[in-house]
Amino acid sequence: MRQFMDKDFLLENETAKELFHKYANKMPVIDYHCHINPQDIAEDIQYENITQAWLYADHYKWRALRSNGIDEKYITGDSSDYEKFEKLAETMPKLIGNPLYHWTHLELQKYFGINSALCKENAKEVWDLCNSKLASMSVRSIIKDSHVKAICTTDDPIDSLQYHKAIRDDDTFDVQVLPAFRPDKVLGIEKDEFVDYLQKLSEASSIKINNLSSLKNALSNRLDHFDLLGCKASDHGLEYVMCNIDTDDAIEKIFEKRLNHQPLTNDEVDKFKTTLLLFLGQEYSKRDWVMQIHYGVTRNNNLLMFNKLGPDTGFDAISTKDSYQGLSQLLDALNSKNSLPKTILYSLNPNDNAMIGSLVGCFQDTRAQGKIQHGSAWWFNDTKEGMIAQIKGLSSLSVLGNFIGMLTDSRSFLSYTRHEYFRRILCNLIGTWVENGEYPNDEKMLKQLVEDISYNNTKKYFGFNID
Repeated sequence: MRQFMDKDFLLENETAKELFHKYANKMPVIDYHCHINPQDIAEDIQYENITQAWLYADHYKWRALRSNGIDEKYITGDSSDYEKFEKLAETMPKLIGNPLYHWTHLELQKYFGINSALCKENAKEVWDLCNSKLASMSVRSIIKDSHVKAICTTDDPIDSLQYHKAIRDDDTFDVQVLPAFRPDKVLGIEKDEFVDYLQKLSEASSIKINNLSSLKNALSNRLDHFDLLGCKASDHGLEYVMCNIDTDDAIEKIFEKRLNHQPLTNDEVDKFKTTLLLFLGQEYSKRDWVMQIHYGVTRNNNLLMFNKLGPDTGFDAISTKDSYQGLSQLLDALNSKNSLPKTILYSLNPNDNAMIGSLVGCFQDTRAQGKIQHGSAWWFNDTKEGMIAQIKGLSSLSVLGNFIGMLTDSRSFLSYTRHEYFRRILCNLIGTWVENGEYPNDEKMLKQLVEDISYNNTKKYFGFNID
């Protein structure tokens, strides 16, 4: 019987062990999509206890606690930090097969030197050990100790980016922390807060927004602002991908209706979003940015809890709405104008793996190796089985050797072990193919593969200027 999560965790053959320990695990980390707060890095904050690091903003853990029947006061409520941690410890032994179990224990091992399994009985001991270690740790030290070279945060177009600038100008910290442009609110024309948001965008850009042309000018202004701070990527979070093209005059009338607080049809909403997606895609292409499209999610399913806690609190789910036609037509419309940027496609629905794998092959060109990427297993899919399915789907229909690998997609500074988790799974899969005689046991080729997917491809694809 194997020891619990030992050094060869998830590595089932000798080739896998060699690839991981000798190559993959020694590569630096580029976390090109996450939700950490750049202010925390600029101010180099420290956590008072492990609950602050683990439970203050982690909806993965919140969902697990709710599924264990834990009262909300121990999740997002006013109970003490220790009481919340104790409820997590009580829940942990039940999470067999859940990636949370592996992530949690990888973090305990890496950052706190704790190799035992977390449970209610040892909660106080683990609490004390973690907190004693955290007393000498800060977010910058966590980043450096995790061998992170670059981080891309997720930022609204109206953000001043003052903390990114402060980090850039700080000679004592050499990790690149770059913004990523996330214009979801400006595409959300159907939302109640849309008109108020435009006022904020007007103020941030110093451009009065009263028609479609001025909106595009304001967005261009903010794109330039992000570009000056080293932005390499945008990101779009969509329930589904649409492509419903109409004339500029028609879109102008739709925009005018919304500015006058008149309701829009679903068709009008899709036409407006399509216009902005095409405009922004062209702008990204001009700047050599990467466009990321995350889609396939239904938000805020539990309205009672949404009204209490707001968005991003653990009440989102996988959407089954078909996005193939919209996605294909959107990529084609940009490509027809010679303005299709490097693009990463992530679907929350694992049934889309084969569709994405086949579609990316329709729009590749010499601008980049793997210009259109099938993004890593996302959110509800970044499980062991989900990662295996995504890697197998990509390798079956595209070029795995050009894959840009893993990201954390996290709000926690302790989540860099997700890169290790991915690399273990990757090396085990490649090692299995080798030992099954499906790929040569050629050390030079295998070294190149795992090092490229772990780090080199990401650095090259985004154009990071790092050592």
